[in-house]
Amino acid sequence: MSRPRAAIVVTGSELVRGERRDANGPFYAREALALGLQPGRITIVGDDPADLEAALREGGEAEVCLVSGGLGPTHDDRTVELVARVAGVPLRVDADLESHIEGVSRRVAERLRRPYADFAPGVTKQASVPEGATVIGIAGTAPGLVVPANGCVYVVLPGPPGELRRLWPAAVASEPVQTVLARVTPPGRQVLRFFGVSESAVARALADAGGDGDGVEATICARDFEIHVDLVVEPGAERRAEELAASLRTPLERWLFSEDERTIAAIVLDLCRARGLRLATAESCTGGLVAARLTDVPGASAVVSGGIVAYDDEVKVRELGVPDQLLAEHGAVSQEVAEAMAAGVRQRLGVDVGIAVTGIAGPDGGTPKKPVGLVHYAVTTPDGDAAESFSFPGDRDVIRSRATVASLHLVRRLLTRSRREDV
Repeated sequence: MSRPRAAIVVTGSELVRGERRDANGPFYAREALALGLQPGRITIVGDDPADLEAALREGGEAEVCLVSGGLGPTHDDRTVELVARVAGVPLRVDADLESHIEGVSRRVAERLRRPYADFAPGVTKQASVPEGATVIGIAGTAPGLVVPANGCVYVVLPGPPGELRRLWPAAVASEPVQTVLARVTPPGRQVLRFFGVSESAVARALADAGGDGDGVEATICARDFEIHVDLVVEPGAERRAEELAASLRTPLERWLFSEDERTIAAIVLDLCRARGLRLATAESCTGGLVAARLTDVPGASAVVSGGIVAYDDEVKVRELGVPDQLLAEHGAVSQEVAEAMAAGVRQRLGVDVGIAVTGIAGPDGGTPKKPVGLVHYAVTTPDGDAAESFSFPGDRDVIRSRATVASLHLVRRLLTRSRREDV
């Protein structure tokens, strides 16, 4: 079944220059797919008017064009003007929108102790919308717009990800978007998450199971040693999807840790919460990333007591009680020190579960015996203790991210008493 297409246009010269990572394109793509649209491409374009106009015209070949960015009050915020040009309609000042933006701008002017006259031109600019556009809401001073044009529906939302996501439900609920969505039934979706198995092994299992097709589209994505398999299921293909999932479970059961959308951090928190366990972290090379990954999850405060970033050996001794002799004999990057850090944070912060990570994230500091990428991580729980070591390939960011995920999976395995998986 052919689904309506969705083109995605993300604008901002800072994205093109690599100064900031795009979060809106992937969000739009996931949401479009969930609604039953077929995302075809994500175009990232700078603020040059000719480039942006070309991207918008190309996006207009799809049934829906999802646009982010360029809605501000300054001269280089040209998205609305160019959407109007592509649609072949004039701009008009929306009086209600102008009044609202003016009120916000006057409060900002007061707070900054600046004259409102400095803001007035930008207010009128942001209140100018294409003829026929629907204003679906406002985030800060930037309006969200839905603009039907030449067989395409343009959804135009602000660039800051939080603002875009706040206005997205209103865009979906708008009449022009609902008219497109009425033509499709959203596909179903099944997910399988694996840890400790290679991407090639998962791909081989998928091929042995007959691969996708017959209404099921399978994608395999490697993320920090996790392998994510997503099955997009067209209506009527549910039985084929379940057969495919079952064929993956059997040979890969040892490494299957989830069949839902929860992250490993959320899974660890749920396991601790179910048993009333408190948790704390002791980190060296990861510099607080384990604690950050856990506290990114809403409700983490019910489980996470705190953490200690013990980058320097003196901090390991003073705050975690790691013996000087242990550091002298084995070095800070060792399984023995990781175990002492985990026990120390558990005792010092009075928690049930202690997680510790120490390693060499690089790019410098490695030796033949302890190369860059070597990481030791340890966990202590009421059910027992465990420690593992691994030489993670990659640059500094990759090593730290993989070490973070691996340490959380070690907690999961201990708390679920599942057999040890190789990492």
